[in-house]
Amino acid sequence: MKAAIKVLSEKGLEKTKVSDVVQEAGVAQGTFYLYYQSKNALIPAIADNMLQYMLNQMKTHIPPQDTFFDQMEKIVGITFETTHLYREVLGLCYSGMAVTGAFLEWEEIYKPYYHWLEERIAAAQLKGEIRRDMRVDMIAKIVVEMMEGVAEQVYLFEESSSNALIYQQELMAFVKRALTP
Repeated sequence: MKAAIKVLSEKGLEKTKVSDVVQEAGVAQGTFYLYYQSKNALIPAIADNMLQYMLNQMKTHIPPQDTFFDQMEKIVGITFETTHLYREVLGLCYSGMAVTGAFLEWEEIYKPYYHWLEERIAAAQLKGEIRRDMRVDMIAKIVVEMMEGVAEQVYLFEESSSNALIYQQELMAFVKRALTP
């Protein structure tokens, strides 16, 4: 995956050839086609790799017994850290998804993350930590979109990421105001 990310980042999706990727990876072209139908199939695989990394970080570092808002602070932090770590790849993923039209694959990739967050939201609703009058599935998607959008703003579009912590604090303040009963 690292070889594909490197080549795609350097050349872009259109100019990258499968032969470039396999040469960088040191594998045979036939081996590539055992795993991917085309170079375009790399984009969802890269996105999945990134999301799995982030979800594993969350599962490892966020105890389910923490309060919902303590969990959310850690989720926001990990989202920002992952966005910073993968900032070079994110633009590539978005442009690749637009070119290939693989947006339904993107939603499939996100299902485990949404489900994991939905479990935390539902538990918090049962404990009375957050509002019960909102749909768990929609809250999960809204919160994920908001966190990722703000993190991407910081690391992809701002001239400096020096305000990252302030953005995280403001995002958490917003989430608390929106979800507190």
